[in-house]
Amino acid sequence: MPRSRRVAAVVTAAAISLLATSCTGQGAGEAADDPKQDVTLTFWHGWSAPAEVKAIEDSIARFRTAHPNIKVRAVGNMTDDKVNQALRAGGDKAPDVVSSFSTDSVGKFCNSGAFADLTPFLAKSGIDKTKVFPEPLLEYTQFEGNQCTLPLLGDAYGLLYNKDAFEAAGIKEAPKTWSEFTRVAQLLTKPKGDSYERVGLMPTFHGYETTPMRLAAQWSPAYFTPDGKSNLAGDPGFAAMLDYQKDLVGKLGGYAKLERFRAGFGDEWGAEHPFHQGKVAMQIDGEWRLAMAQDAKVPFEIGTAPLPVPDDRVGDYGKGYLAGTIVGVAAGSRKQNAAWELVKYLTTDTDAVVDFANAIHNVPSTFEALASPRLKVSPGFKTFLDIAKHPKSTTTPAQADGGTYQLTFTDFAYRYEKGAVADLKAGLAATDRQIDTDIAKAK
Repeated sequence: MPRSRRVAAVVTAAAISLLATSCTGQGAGEAADDPKQDVTLTFWHGWSAPAEVKAIEDSIARFRTAHPNIKVRAVGNMTDDKVNQALRAGGDKAPDVVSSFSTDSVGKFCNSGAFADLTPFLAKSGIDKTKVFPEPLLEYTQFEGNQCTLPLLGDAYGLLYNKDAFEAAGIKEAPKTWSEFTRVAQLLTKPKGDSYERVGLMPTFHGYETTPMRLAAQWSPAYFTPDGKSNLAGDPGFAAMLDYQKDLVGKLGGYAKLERFRAGFGDEWGAEHPFHQGKVAMQIDGEWRLAMAQDAKVPFEIGTAPLPVPDDRVGDYGKGYLAGTIVGVAAGSRKQNAAWELVKYLTTDTDAVVDFANAIHNVPSTFEALASPRLKVSPGFKTFLDIAKHPKSTTTPAQADGGTYQLTFTDFAYRYEKGAVADLKAGLAATDRQIDTDIAKAK
């Protein structure tokens, strides 16, 4: 998701402490407030850029037209840490509805009882969530059967590339397999002394959205076994991804040389992004990058494509990693029925979802919104819509420790790519043990 407000989701999630059990409030069957009475809801969200704030305010205004008795006091630029503190403190100043950019927080929000389980509210409204939301989005908005959040727009990760650089190098189309990707990345790389004029891709895991989770999705691995144990060493997809990435790092000049070049990159969310400046020819990123690059007035034509797949899974081409914004009702709120009306509108009303997606250039989060003729779809943006619709697109599952297990995996990947791990399988097994320990403590 775009943007000005984004700190890496896994970092945000890892910083959240477990909420006290006192946060646990009433469920749909116990909520006694009358949503038809005059009421004021407090809605906390993370958007801060003027255009994004206007988009959410416009959406709230449309909600007010349909529900004139429900006033909404929206407060932006709220982090998960601030949400955590407010929900623990409770009281009249605590939010009734909360939106978060971090899907990795869901496991903690659900496990701690900080957010109300929305399953009874969905049932009361006659909504079959499986017919409204794509499966990966349902996967990252619930934990162990507790649907404590719902999707509020989505993000699909794919490949953006410099078409002018492709043409100059004689490359006809975006690579579909990882072996093709290596060849293309090498062709697009222009060394300059002991550095580069341009790299085909910044392949190190510090390279913005080139994270282990984004790449691993193309191997469709299982992060956990059926009995809930970490599965990094058990699923060969993780080792295959790490070996591929490390090999690519070597072929593009080596870890040390690439990291020196990366140190000069500009802000990920500003005009100085290296893709905008032509320092990298291909960028792994979400759908928002297309609009940001166009706003930066890049001097080249931009192409978009799904990320490559392993050579033996070419039939899976078109899939990708999915994430997005989440929204839920605070368990301690005494206005849960009214709060549900707002959540229901923001997440299930097709026009509301489409209008919001059009305004902030995100992927819609419902089947009907994805197919809506009102959705503004450029050829480049369509790539990300197709990734979102692909039946084999995946996400990272929610866990009781939030995104800590992903941080643990990422830390291992950092060490492996720079050559600090001698035995990959043993290292993955040790990482599994750490993840299992952390999750057990969180539960």
